[in-house]
Amino acid sequence: MFQINKSLSYIAAFLPLLLITGPFLPDLIVSFFFIYFLIITFKKKNFFYFNNKFFKTFFLFYLFIIISSLISDNIFFSLKSSFFYIRIVIFSLFVWFLIEHNQNLLNITYYVLLICFSCLVIDGYIQYFFGYNVLGFPISGNRLSSFFGDELILGSYLSRFFPLLFALFLIVKKNKYDTIFIGILFILVDVMIYLSGERASFFFLNLSTIFMIVFLKDYKKLRIFTFIISLIAVFFLTLNIDRLKNRMVIAPIKSMGLNNSGDKYIFTKKHDSHIKTAFNMFLDKPILGHGPKMFRVKCSDPKYAVGISPCSTHPHNFYVQLLAETGVIGFSFLFSAFCYVLYCAYRQLKSIVLKKKRYLTDYQVCLLAGILITVWPFSPNGNFFNNWLAIVYSFPIGFYLQSIYSKKIRRYKKPA
Repeated sequence: MFQINKSLSYIAAFLPLLLITGPFLPDLIVSFFFIYFLIITFKKKNFFYFNNKFFKTFFLFYLFIIISSLISDNIFFSLKSSFFYIRIVIFSLFVWFLIEHNQNLLNITYYVLLICFSCLVIDGYIQYFFGYNVLGFPISGNRLSSFFGDELILGSYLSRFFPLLFALFLIVKKNKYDTIFIGILFILVDVMIYLSGERASFFFLNLSTIFMIVFLKDYKKLRIFTFIISLIAVFFLTLNIDRLKNRMVIAPIKSMGLNNSGDKYIFTKKHDSHIKTAFNMFLDKPILGHGPKMFRVKCSDPKYAVGISPCSTHPHNFYVQLLAETGVIGFSFLFSAFCYVLYCAYRQLKSIVLKKKRYLTDYQVCLLAGILITVWPFSPNGNFFNNWLAIVYSFPIGFYLQSIYSKKIRRYKKPA
């Protein structure tokens, strides 16, 4: 059994690499992990990993979205998203379990992320300067995609995994050359996310970075220095490259209507239509919602549709999506996660001001920064129930759970 768990830990460590290939392989592996973990849990009757507030809260959310699907207008269509969603939280628990049984998972994941980030950054710059990446994928308009091809999620991948990369950097054995390398990589990643043209991803990078700078103890200066260099580079690139200026500065101003005294929009005119349509759906069924995945079905209904483009697969904001599809009850679960992050931030700030023992280690601060950008309310998002995105945001949660619940918490290694 030990050898099996050890082998599975290596597979888990390579998930960030497999996520670059698309959703199929990661989703297949997560599904296998889900089945395997349930089998060994019931076989050994060891429910330790399920006996915590995180799982109990999420399980209530899971039961609720099942109920919401069962009372929706299209039960089977809605259940496709909700019924198997339980595997996402089980996946986080299994990552925690694997770390317990093979602490080397932390080191392996770090180096896998390091390789993924390095390859994506190098390939992204090749695509930017030459118009094509090493596989022949062209630039899509003003957007870079690197190995993701037609999927314009390069910035999303880098920004969402950046806090985990930083967290693992803090606890691996390193020398000054490793620190220099990671510092250079941070700068290249920051600028690449900006060059990718993904405005939300660049915002998430800045949000997580500011959070980490405020609450970190060690390596704070490293991140401040690299962040300042990145912002200077971004500033000069924006001044000198018109397509970047248009994409990242002028277009958002025009899209929100901030350049005139006319109508103002939430993010863009299209986003505004989606959000207002979703809100009308919420007003119609404020408690239980219309059911997961039902926005794409109901958004064309004249009863709810607002604006020139009311329809999409999702309303591009997690909170608005949950309000429309799961009502105020489903919304409250995600909002409670946001409140938890704020509570931890308050406790950390209080311990810093009073110069007491810190509430969170630097490792936990970085992981919490990754959770923050997932639960942040005021930004565009993808589909909350999207498999690829769910794996991306649930993977780091397993590391965080291990750090706060386990009796074998890995001690934070301060720099020499």
